[in-house]
Amino acid sequence: MKKFVFAFVGTAALALAACSGDNQDAVGNAEMNQPPAELNDLSSDAANDAAAAEAAALGTQQQQLEEQNAVDNTANPVDEDEQNVSGM
Repeated sequence: MKKFVFAFVGTAALALAACSGDNQDAVGNAEMNQPPAELNDLSSDAANDAAAAEAAALGTQQQQLEEQNAVDNTANPVDEDEQNVSGM
């Protein structure tokens, strides 16, 4: 049992010694994985264009609804007509 513990501790010490604080690969990978600034600008422009198109479509839709409501200006029924539902 002592030999097993000694071998395990020795292996762990060697593994920790192999991990030094100067790991340039990790730093290089972190820099490489950052998106370029132009990609952020393009995605921002695309989002702004989509928002502007949606706002224009909603404005057109609201204008059409207002025009439709202006044409369909029917009078409301009088109270006597609304109350006379027992004959139906």
